[in-house]
Amino acid sequence: MAVLPKGIKAVLAKAPTDVVIVSSLRTPICRSYRGQLKDAYPEELLSVVLRATLDKNPQLDPAAIDDVAVGVVLNELGGSKAARMAMNHVGFPSSTSLYTTNRACASSLQSIALVAAQIRTDMIDVGIGAGMESMTRNYGTKAIPADLWPALRQSPVRDALDCIMPMGLTSENVAVRYGVSRADQDAFAAESHLRAARAQAAGAFDTEIVPVTTRFQEVDKQGKTVGDERTVTVSRDDGIRPGASAESLARLKPAFLPDGGGGASTAGNSSQVSDGAAASLLMRRATAARLGLADRVLGRFVAASVVGCRPDEMGVGPALAIPRVLARLGLDARDVHRWEINEAFASQALYCVRELGLEREWVAGKVNPDGGAIALGHPLGATGARMVSTLLHGLGRSGGEVGVVSMCIGTGMGMAGMFVRE
Repeated sequence: MAVLPKGIKAVLAKAPTDVVIVSSLRTPICRSYRGQLKDAYPEELLSVVLRATLDKNPQLDPAAIDDVAVGVVLNELGGSKAARMAMNHVGFPSSTSLYTTNRACASSLQSIALVAAQIRTDMIDVGIGAGMESMTRNYGTKAIPADLWPALRQSPVRDALDCIMPMGLTSENVAVRYGVSRADQDAFAAESHLRAARAQAAGAFDTEIVPVTTRFQEVDKQGKTVGDERTVTVSRDDGIRPGASAESLARLKPAFLPDGGGGASTAGNSSQVSDGAAASLLMRRATAARLGLADRVLGRFVAASVVGCRPDEMGVGPALAIPRVLARLGLDARDVHRWEINEAFASQALYCVRELGLEREWVAGKVNPDGGAIALGHPLGATGARMVSTLLHGLGRSGGEVGVVSMCIGTGMGMAGMFVRE
């Protein structure tokens, strides 16, 4: 069993056995139902990032890739058949295996961690951790199971029942229990859009985004298709609102509690329902050297931790998972140069920033410096891998070394992963 490094010097030290990331790419993240990827299939988006992974590493024989793990949440049959078809379609040989994983919002971070574990235990030499999601095609009724074992719906265990609580209600719980005001949520959300708009205008996302050429047909205000289908090439995230402000967001009505029930979580201070895909190529450092890819290493995977929490306040997950991964490595928050904490809702993201003592880091732009899911979107199965790509490319621009990706997870969990840039 691999022994985790302890202390910052050990974490930063290089070794031939390191699990390194040679490529980390994503599609644009676009709004479901109206965005430019609404007519694309999730496996289509996956195929784009898998093909780009091969194209950007032409010296890598596709047959050298042993396994591909794909995070996916809503797809039929777990997306395994469609994902495997997409992988073969773009040029991977049948000798490359594939599986999917579903840990809700952390699915593709889990995929990356699983591939890293496979490499560390000599199950494979080279693998891809990826994620895909079309919430346009698969959200709605598929988000909460309708046909459940009846005993669960009558369970005397509150936490069992709360596993199917709508995520928006868990956001309201966090806000009420931990004193996160509506005004603070709107200000946090506006800052997410401001940072994402600034990053997009500066071209900060260009190195991580792979353009997608697909079909698109306009929809009217009632959601009906209008005009002719046309071919579009999408190269930018389309959910960012450059003009968003705390004042404009304050005018939006609460989205999750019944009329008259109050509440503070709105469409403006919650993550967007989105479509997208992402993929990271991992291998042992010695393998990268042998394959002539040593000069392409972006960074390395260090460790990940997952923790459980109460389902009805699942948003607190990062505040529990991050301390665990830091403790396992003998580090503290001062050793981290960049944080990507998923903004499922402003309430929970802001609570986690406060609970972790990262308010100054957030103000200084070390937490979500290029915005988060409120502005960029949250395509469930792809979000973790998207965040890893944003983290590694962002550290490359800033010169930082140590980064953490973390998110809350539906049904009551949190996950955190640590990465080091090279």
